[in-house]
Amino acid sequence: MFPQQVVAQVDFNKRPNDDLGNVEDKFQEYFFEALKQKGIENYQKSVDALLKCIELDDSDPVLYYELGKNYKALKNYGAAEDALKEAVSEDPQNEWFLDELYDVYIQQNDMDKALKTVKQLVKFHPDYKQDLASLYIQVKKYRDALKLLDEMDEELGYSQDRDYLRNQIYTITGNDEDRIENLEERVKSNPEDESNYLRLIFRYSETGETKKAFDAAKRLQKLHPDSHLVHLALYKFYLDESNTAEAINSMKVVLTSPIITPEAKTKVLNDFVKFVSTHPEHEQDLIEITALVSEDKSVKTLLELGDYYLKLEEKEKALSYYEEALKQEPNEFKILTDVLMLQIDLNKDSQAAQKSMEALEIFPAQPILYLVNGVANNKLKQPQKAIESLEMGLDFIVENPKMKADFFTQLSLAYKQVNNISQSEAFAKKAEALLKDQ
Repeated sequence: MFPQQVVAQVDFNKRPNDDLGNVEDKFQEYFFEALKQKGIENYQKSVDALLKCIELDDSDPVLYYELGKNYKALKNYGAAEDALKEAVSEDPQNEWFLDELYDVYIQQNDMDKALKTVKQLVKFHPDYKQDLASLYIQVKKYRDALKLLDEMDEELGYSQDRDYLRNQIYTITGNDEDRIENLEERVKSNPEDESNYLRLIFRYSETGETKKAFDAAKRLQKLHPDSHLVHLALYKFYLDESNTAEAINSMKVVLTSPIITPEAKTKVLNDFVKFVSTHPEHEQDLIEITALVSEDKSVKTLLELGDYYLKLEEKEKALSYYEEALKQEPNEFKILTDVLMLQIDLNKDSQAAQKSMEALEIFPAQPILYLVNGVANNKLKQPQKAIESLEMGLDFIVENPKMKADFFTQLSLAYKQVNNISQSEAFAKKAEALLKDQ
């Protein structure tokens, strides 16, 4: 597809030109050897070849650039710095030379030299300004960093990375007033952005200025009446001022919102469980709200609800929540034992016997599981199974006289069921002796 006359002019037998221009064969041989050795990460051999190139002709700064990169790979930072400074001195406008030198200073944690170098790099590309701001923070030039971040925000708009740097400064200096002032300015300049309001609400709350946080939330709600996110803040304020009706309304918005994360919903639900534990008159509201998030409840939420109903002695409800939690975390021992104890307490003996046997496959050295299995089988009038489980479990009890007494009591009941009265009485006496010593 090339024009015929162009093809005719190409001499394929002629040595190709490279970045170094026409050079002697020896020079070219060393240079390509250096690139080859660098490519297979044999950096010292690459250095040796480059030094031979420099002996022959040191006029091209690319040689020093490649030499510096090899020294850096060898962690010989002093030599890398010298080579790269030579490259920069011969070609001060080369961005790549400066960038490599900058990285050498960063590797050595020499922030003063890195700062000087990145200031030169800023001329080539605005992205280096963020590096400069980060370095200002490291050398504790916070005002310079903030000034630069302000300039970048004005020029490029806000970004999460720059906000992170800005908040780093505010946290280090403890300057919450400037932090809040910056957020208030953002709210004024861009009132359509919900995230600015939410950050402002959070910062006011964090500094204990609850009224200002509440006012900011109301401003957001007035500006964006359909906002779901604002209710993440509003429900808490309403709860704190005992405005339960509004709090419940806000929580319903949060818990049914498709844009709010399950983690955030969990926090809201947990807060309401705690609220209802001290305001039981709102239990029906809790039931309605938990129904709204039946698919999204986390293990933590389920356990909170289980604990809440257990305190109210509503053991059936408590058990249902613990069992849901166990489905999500089937190997969580604490949840497992809570479920088993409630099953025994509620006379769900077949379930307890089955569940404890399954649990023993996972936790074969836990004596409480043998005890639960023994209790359940005794209640189911299956004494032989109870005896087998209890006698096996005794071997795993370590320095727990109360539990051992419980084992002896259950063994006494089991042997009584099989009419072995002498064994039954013997175990009853052992249990009694242990309990006397407590």
